[in-house]
Amino acid sequence: MSDDTSGRSDPDRRLSDEAALSARLRHLGDRLDHIRSSQPTEPTPDAGPAADSSAMARGLRLSSELVAGVLVGAVIGYVLDHWLGITPWGLIVFVLLGFVAGVLNVMRSAGVAVRPGDRRS
Repeated sequence: MSDDTSGRSDPDRRLSDEAALSARLRHLGDRLDHIRSSQPTEPTPDAGPAADSSAMARGLRLSSELVAGVLVGAVIGYVLDHWLGITPWGLIVFVLLGFVAGVLNVMRSAGVAVRPGDRRS
């Protein structure tokens, strides 16, 4: 059997072990630098559109898209009501259409629904 204490008492052996360890660490560092330089620094396209943003920011963006759809629909319906004289019906129809558009925008932003330009045929 080998005695572990004999290596500790020999300063030359300890220095050669440290030199071998340092050489291995330098070689590993060089390999890591080579691998890191060959990989792209851009985020992968598989990551979501908001991979770097916080959850609160994403929630506020999604909720504002829903509210914006409803508000735009209400404004269009209100304008059509006064222009065409169909007082409640334009507002009702376009608020519903705005809600549907807002839900679709939220689903697209969340990655649940496919965008029309992303379809493959």
